[in-house]
Amino acid sequence: MKKLLQIVLLLALVFMLGFLSNRYSYQWDMTQNGRHSLSEPTRQILQRMKGPIKITSYASTHDPKFGNVQQVVKDFLEPYRRIKPDISLSFIDPIEEPKLAERAGVQVDGEMVVEYGNRHEHLTTLNEQAVANLMIRLSRKEERLVMALSGHGERKLDGIANFDLGEFGSRLQKNGFRTGSVNLALAQDLPQNMNLLVITSPQVDLLPGEVEKLKSYLDRGGNLLWLIDPQADSGEPLHGLQPLADKLGLLLTPGTVVDPAALKLNAPANWALGTRYGQHPVTRNFSLITVFPFARQVGVSGNDWHVTPLVEVAPTGWLATSGSQKFDKSRDVRGPITVALAMERTVRDRDQRIAIVGTGEFLANAFVGNGGNMDFGVNLANWLAGDEKLISLQPRPTLDNSMLLSKVEGGAMAIGLLFGLPLLFVAVAAIIAWKRRRL
Repeated sequence: MKKLLQIVLLLALVFMLGFLSNRYSYQWDMTQNGRHSLSEPTRQILQRMKGPIKITSYASTHDPKFGNVQQVVKDFLEPYRRIKPDISLSFIDPIEEPKLAERAGVQVDGEMVVEYGNRHEHLTTLNEQAVANLMIRLSRKEERLVMALSGHGERKLDGIANFDLGEFGSRLQKNGFRTGSVNLALAQDLPQNMNLLVITSPQVDLLPGEVEKLKSYLDRGGNLLWLIDPQADSGEPLHGLQPLADKLGLLLTPGTVVDPAALKLNAPANWALGTRYGQHPVTRNFSLITVFPFARQVGVSGNDWHVTPLVEVAPTGWLATSGSQKFDKSRDVRGPITVALAMERTVRDRDQRIAIVGTGEFLANAFVGNGGNMDFGVNLANWLAGDEKLISLQPRPTLDNSMLLSKVEGGAMAIGLLFGLPLLFVAVAAIIAWKRRRL
């Protein structure tokens, strides 16, 4: 009777485990770099998207190179569907249904059409970065227009020179922004549908009429990202933009930041490292190091704005107003130094937002890849355009730690495993047997 009871309990336990495993599933990623898991920023993006996402994959099942592409797509999307169960996935084989694929504008085997709300986009690259950017674009309720002031030697949002902001502009486009430029000497006024104006340090003076248009833009509640390089520190005007600085109440102390901490990372001392961030939507949960080359101090005084310092650098450094790399206590300003700040107020019943950064180099093509510069810049653009809900760190591409072997190396390893290792075991066994016989 006792044995019968034990058998019954064992069968009940097996049945219960089978029932639970069929109803509930749990997976964990034990790889070193979490290559099979989604990053936290991607999770946040998916969780913010309210409503179903429909994905139609135009993938074949017998591709000569990749085999069953439908299975590849399904496996890739599985982590996303675990986070957001209302992602629906359907397949159309472009080989069997070529007219449907042509009608959808599909060019690549495995291409996906992702629909969210009343918007849709095509996805051809299977990596987390591409998916996250696509989801951010679909999350925008309407297109955001970012324009850069031009005509005076400013940095270009589509430029390829080290001085320009082309890589930053390209990332904005991937995140759903539309970018362009505006020359106020030719345009009657700034576009009414513009969400954000970017001003970088001009190389020649603006005309008084251009400055008046900029002041009028601020009076209407326009948003602004102003990157002010320290080249105007040595007594030079801001090339006609001083009235704009006065209107905002900016305090632009002459000098360039010197940060001894940069030397420990084999970087020049005039590359200020950002590690201290203010309490603000732009910097919420932001823990990446940012790099601000050739930065100046920025501040605000005597205005009706709500001001938040965004980045403080050089806690052990100083602002070198003397022009020397050695601290002069009679002329230089001890750190920490504020190099970026946010300003906010209400104009005509809507929020007006402005960000001032004491260098344009941090978003220039030559430096934007350092640390979290790109992430910080995109966060700034999202906040300034009124999309703070989309602020998140950009997912990092998963590191591939797989080992690639040549044919010779692979052959040597195979021979070693098939013959070398067994022979080693036989030799060890023979030695042990020989020693035992001698005892």
